[in-house]
Amino acid sequence: MANSSRRVPVPHPGPQDYAAVPTSPRSVMNNNSSNNNYYANANYAQQLPSQTPSRTPSRTPSSGSRKVRSGRGAIAHGVASGQIGGGYGPYSYTPAPSANSGVYTASRFSAPPSDATIAHNAGEKQTILPTTTTVPQYLWDRDPDVDDDLHNPDPVRDARENRSFTIFSGRGWLNAIAIFVLVTGLIVLFAGYPIISYVNKSTFAPGGFNIGGINGTGQIPVLPGLPKLIDDDTPQNVRSRTGSDGKRYNLVFSDEFNTDGRTFYPGDDPFWEAVDLHYWPTGDLEWYDPSAITTEDGKLVITMSQKPSHDLNFESGMLQSWNKFCFTTGYIEVSMSMPGSPKAPGLWPAAWTLGNLGRAGYGATTEGTWPYSYAACDVGTFPNQTARDGTPEAAATGSQGNTELSFLPGQRLSACTCTGSDHPGPRTDVGRAAPEIDIIETQIDTNLWRGEVSQTFQVAPFNYKSVFDNTEPASVIHGSDTHYNSYAGGEFQQAVSALTYIDDQFYNNTAYAPYAFEYWSNPNRRDEGYITWYSNGEQTWTATAAATGPDPISQVSARIIPEEPMYIILNLGLAPNFQKQDFKNLQFPSKMYVDYVRVYQRDDVKNGVTCNPPSRPTADYIDNHINAFSNPNLTTWRDAGYTFPRNSLYDGC
Repeated sequence: MANSSRRVPVPHPGPQDYAAVPTSPRSVMNNNSSNNNYYANANYAQQLPSQTPSRTPSRTPSSGSRKVRSGRGAIAHGVASGQIGGGYGPYSYTPAPSANSGVYTASRFSAPPSDATIAHNAGEKQTILPTTTTVPQYLWDRDPDVDDDLHNPDPVRDARENRSFTIFSGRGWLNAIAIFVLVTGLIVLFAGYPIISYVNKSTFAPGGFNIGGINGTGQIPVLPGLPKLIDDDTPQNVRSRTGSDGKRYNLVFSDEFNTDGRTFYPGDDPFWEAVDLHYWPTGDLEWYDPSAITTEDGKLVITMSQKPSHDLNFESGMLQSWNKFCFTTGYIEVSMSMPGSPKAPGLWPAAWTLGNLGRAGYGATTEGTWPYSYAACDVGTFPNQTARDGTPEAAATGSQGNTELSFLPGQRLSACTCTGSDHPGPRTDVGRAAPEIDIIETQIDTNLWRGEVSQTFQVAPFNYKSVFDNTEPASVIHGSDTHYNSYAGGEFQQAVSALTYIDDQFYNNTAYAPYAFEYWSNPNRRDEGYITWYSNGEQTWTATAAATGPDPISQVSARIIPEEPMYIILNLGLAPNFQKQDFKNLQFPSKMYVDYVRVYQRDDVKNGVTCNPPSRPTADYIDNHINAFSNPNLTTWRDAGYTFPRNSLYDGC
């Protein structure tokens, strides 16, 4: 083999690919093994250029050529195994001399990549050798990596480490505390917070929203800025009072009407709605229109005008809280200034309450419900208070005019209702109705030309001659300006009533007086019930449960102090049936003023401010008969498409 120093350098070709497992010519490696080691270790630099064509003339095959071929095979094997050329590239290494050629004994990082692995003579021009493009795969894995344990599990080692546990592990305690804090926080957030919020929340049942939230115009929305149950303008010093029974009463509803320009068309207000109808049941001369009601100068103003309206000559307003705000038991006070003059009779200003199962002005709803306040199942629930056999005899001539005592159609929702029939509940054996308690209805005493207010409990069925027990202690007159009303009722109502004079100053927005009543009813102890009326802050008279007790002549049971949810009505009417009009002296427009409305209840009353209390529900019944409750032109229950449920005593079940 020629000395490499005599060769003429030739251009190096590009890097050559080596097989991962190189092959070499099969030859007998005997006495040439020392030569192979020589080629692999000593003459690496001289043999490497033999990869390129040589200008040296070719030789004929001989033992020397076999040695060359055998040496070249060793070189190829050394390159493939990394013994030759391993000093180049990013993963270069310098193997340490070893007796076993080609055996890896040192890390590929044991020498810097810049270290040369080939020695050169001084002054000799070094040949730039090509690198390979393929490094055998197994060279990459010769050193351990930090994640090798993840890919090379050792069951023995893992089992040993898994058994290593100590209660004093700081890391373990930190993990446990962190988990505890997270779990506790999640429980408090998703369970504790809602419970705490519910317990601390003031659970006030707004009567204006009910269960189902039904009203004449649809769902009342919860919108920011709408009035609250208790008006912010109500003074703090009047937000509680002591009742005639000596108990504390707290304010549960108020409207001071201090915001001017309010309107009460359907949907305008959460608690009030002005009706648009003719109030035909009392033969009124006016049409009630929402435009007649507004607020000005801190007052509610209802204006009666003389102008054509719906074929009538007068127009006025009626404001109701039907199915929006109701209360059961309590004290209601209305501060008013009367319209017109005590020298001109004929106007009919009124503030009153009615059970929610009857909507004032909607005749189909009040048929068979107004003015009943009756819990018994007997002849008092029958049409005309008369059985099919004509008994009792008093019913035929029991009126004050010696005619039929009652023209009522019978109690539609009586305690005699057959099981499974159309009834608002809570059971069909609970008598339900629409009783009426009047705060005031103002008229003129034309003998003295003084204004007076009638304060009345309207009831059905009737006493014989419509005379209630007006003796003490059943009934009590509290002041010298109060006397029992000579009007005891008619064929459609019995009036448990008294009259009280009022001063002339309380007219025409000159001065205001508060008018009120306080009442209590208890279904479990009905004998405790009472109603006490007030005028100008003073008690006027009281009717106890005994005032409307059983009547052996008409054979009716007690008319109970109302247990129904009651709503508020404010209106200015004009009806000859109430008092004949003096059109010569009446002046129009005439205005009725209301300064405020306030409602109080005892501390211990539950579900007392809602139109749908559990003990006397109304929402489902109204929803199921919405045709009657939304159409004022329907005058009877049958007109609305419904029938009275069967009375077990009168009709049989």
